[in-house]
Amino acid sequence: MSKLDEFIKNEGSVFPGKTYVEQLLKPVFNDQRDYLFHVMFDIHRAHVIMLCEQKIIKEEEANRMLAGIRKVAEIDLTLVSYEPQFEDLFFMMEAKIGEEIGHELAGKIHIGRSRNDMGVAMYRLVLRGHLLQLIECTTQLSEALLSQAKEHTETYITGYTHTQPAQPTTLAHYFLAIYDVLQRDRERLWSAFKTVNQSPLGAAALTTTGFPINRDRTAFLLGFDGLVENSYDSIAGADYLLETATAIITCMVNTGRWIQDFLQLVTREFATFYVADPYVQTSSIMPQKRNPVSIEHARSIASSSYGDALSAIQMVHNTPFGDIVDTEDDLQPHLYRAFTKAGRVMKLMYAVIATLKVNEEHAKKMATKSSITITELADTLSREYGVSFRKAHSIASHIAKQSICEGKELTDWDSQDINKMMAEFIAVHISEDEWQKIISPEYFVEIRKIQGGPSPKEVKRMIVSREQKLNQQLVEYEKIVRELGERRKALLAH
Repeated sequence: MSKLDEFIKNEGSVFPGKTYVEQLLKPVFNDQRDYLFHVMFDIHRAHVIMLCEQKIIKEEEANRMLAGIRKVAEIDLTLVSYEPQFEDLFFMMEAKIGEEIGHELAGKIHIGRSRNDMGVAMYRLVLRGHLLQLIECTTQLSEALLSQAKEHTETYITGYTHTQPAQPTTLAHYFLAIYDVLQRDRERLWSAFKTVNQSPLGAAALTTTGFPINRDRTAFLLGFDGLVENSYDSIAGADYLLETATAIITCMVNTGRWIQDFLQLVTREFATFYVADPYVQTSSIMPQKRNPVSIEHARSIASSSYGDALSAIQMVHNTPFGDIVDTEDDLQPHLYRAFTKAGRVMKLMYAVIATLKVNEEHAKKMATKSSITITELADTLSREYGVSFRKAHSIASHIAKQSICEGKELTDWDSQDINKMMAEFIAVHISEDEWQKIISPEYFVEIRKIQGGPSPKEVKRMIVSREQKLNQQLVEYEKIVRELGERRKALLAH
């Protein structure tokens, strides 16, 4: 027998072939079991309750259906595995409900609906839960950032542009910048939540149903905020997947950028951040090492989360506008994995930031180097002496270049040295007191008290404002979670 003949024999002559089972049906079944099991039964419950209220089925029938659903929903999932007589988990569970209440009665559960609207509803319910979990993780990280910002309103650091020392700022100012980006990430996640939390149920296969169902009722029972009203849109629309994936991608890219900063700031050369012992590892051969692996892993996992979310977008791209498997069981796990990994990143960086130690003296010392306060000389000449800013900038540039040529920092010069160099350009003399302010990171930061600037007073104002807003958002989050919990509790009580 040839290899091909042997293959054909092993595949079988009827659907499903062995390869189809092993490479598709089993993996899909396992994903459905692991991710969709409980929401599937919630949808069963809501649909039966609605059918009864609409007098499409009798109350006695509904009670028997709900009892059977309740019993089957308590199955030990570790004992559930693919069986070839069932196409997927849905049909297996329908059969098991039938074993409890009779197959004729169990068949009535499917009145007025399709696998299409039910499948989209399951996906939306699971994604809704993942979105809320990730929002909670971002809230926790936000609190850690604000806490550290409050501790470091007068911790002076070097700010960088184009990877080069640029100007002094404070660590609080830097942490608030990260915080504000994270809040926009949270807003994008909330936006995705609002898009996701709409019910497609009642759309049936595509065009609704001839039965007098109540779409609003099933939406309410399952905690949806409303309906995807157009039934074609309910089945064909995939933008809820795209918006969710895009929110994850943006969050992970933003997070990865400042994680990269952290990995530089913890080096012995920069020595600004000190990662707590529970989050570092030593080398197997170099005992002096404190490897910041928690941050490295966070960066790597963020990239992996990005990749899974991007895969979901790619799977939707150029697909027909209708019911299509590309947006279904093969795609969904990519998003679930993306959420799980994004949550791990948030939790790891929360632990790192909440326990982070800062070498304040070293950071301040670094903030006096590389002529990074020289901008203030140009500002002083322009502000106090009426020198045009472009000319003042040229003078400051000349002094910075001279400092580099002579291997000096600004602190190595006194006012007499500076006045002598400036004499080539203008007839202005600054005092020693003025020069000491110009070279001071504290003065540089303090005078920049414009809204959003690094002045400690302005940063403290921003912290208070952000704490108040975050607390309000936390109350709103807890209200939504509580209401969803109450609706599910009521659903399970039927």
